[in-house]
Amino acid sequence: MAALLTVVLFPASLAHGADWSSTELHYQRGSLLAPSFAGGAEADTDILTFQHASGWAYGDNFFFIDFLSDNTQDGFNDTDFYGELYVHLSLGKTFGGGRLMWGPVQDIGLLAGVNAGADADVLKFLPGVRISWAAPGFAFLNLDMALYIDASRGAEQGGAPREDDSYYVDINWAYPFQIGGHRFSLEGHIEYVGERKNEFGDRVFGWVLAQPQLRYDLGSAFGSESRFFVGVEWQYWMNKLGDDSTDENSAQFLFVWRL
Repeated sequence: MAALLTVVLFPASLAHGADWSSTELHYQRGSLLAPSFAGGAEADTDILTFQHASGWAYGDNFFFIDFLSDNTQDGFNDTDFYGELYVHLSLGKTFGGGRLMWGPVQDIGLLAGVNAGADADVLKFLPGVRISWAAPGFAFLNLDMALYIDASRGAEQGGAPREDDSYYVDINWAYPFQIGGHRFSLEGHIEYVGERKNEFGDRVFGWVLAQPQLRYDLGSAFGSESRFFVGVEWQYWMNKLGDDSTDENSAQFLFVWRL
């Protein structure tokens, strides 16, 4: 829980000096799978997400914290918190007086990430780099590459088994567009985490997790800017949580309130 508080409080303190910021509250509902090691049940799952992004003089920050609850008492997502934090230091802003431009590369920066789960008592650190691309029409398009370092306490302390360190690659984007005066956005990320072993010597398979969202701006129906969006998030998770017996492919209802 302390790690999850850090995910929320640290970027919130940086936001006081932000050049820009965006804070959203998400509600999602869909049918999600538990990995086979947690029973493999499919359950209707509610997810409430607090998400924040902000830019500052030398970079930007992003974090979210999920509260998850499902309708199956199997010890997986019954009631859980999960959060991620990423702090990005732009080399272009720090040393170049703005952006670095090198062909399609818009900027390069250093990345520091933290992933934390309450129920499984999982803590990961992700030091790495970000390459930002200049892509027509995109609000942003980033390629993140990082180490995936396990700092969890492990099974002896009642959590998930500790794992060997691995690596992480993530593509994240936002692509706004209009159709007949109605505003939409296609945004999300696709990540790959490399294979490793846990503290018992069991194989933890590399996974692919894709979470694209298609949003519709409700305000565009009335010719005004809106703080409310509806849409769908598609979750595709091959080898969910490293389990090669669980591939998830699920659409979830999405409602977003931009605070």
